[in-house]
Amino acid sequence: MREHDATRRLAYLGLMAALVFASNYARITLPIALGGQTSFTLANIVCCLCGLLLGPVGGLASGLGSALYDLTNPLYAAECWITFLTKGVMGLVAGLAALPLFARLESRYVRCLAATVLGCAAYYLLYFTKCFLYDGLLIEGLAPVVAAATLPLRFPASIFNAAIAMLAAPPLAIALDRALEKSGMHLV
Repeated sequence: MREHDATRRLAYLGLMAALVFASNYARITLPIALGGQTSFTLANIVCCLCGLLLGPVGGLASGLGSALYDLTNPLYAAECWITFLTKGVMGLVAGLAALPLFARLESRYVRCLAATVLGCAAYYLLYFTKCFLYDGLLIEGLAPVVAAATLPLRFPASIFNAAIAMLAAPPLAIALDRALEKSGMHLV
């Protein structure tokens, strides 16, 4: 890799992390039972976009941007390391899935959609595990049955966030990728 390619890649990584950070502010937080909360947010779009545009290294941008957002809010600061891992996996899986899918599927949109679906699925698997183990059992001290019973309360926001990411990330990735190709500044 030439030196200017490495510099460009680092600049894109920083830019995408900053976009993830900023997109976390587009959020509506709702209370749920037992003192918990859930959020409608646009950040998942950008986290998936990180993987679609940067490949697997996009996981670093999505994790870092989300963790930095958590550090700006005292309610989330203690969990920034968990957010770094879970949101990082979202971008990583989308990026890993996009690479082989780009070679096998003819439709660019279908490739991006499939990668976004896999990224969201990986994130929500980790998110619900975190909600059960960390929030439910460790922090709240709930019995396992009660902690498990609180998980369905998070489904509506989670389904909405995933659906919005699946609708928005693929066309955004395609449009941005084409514009970057035309300008000679392709990312991957």
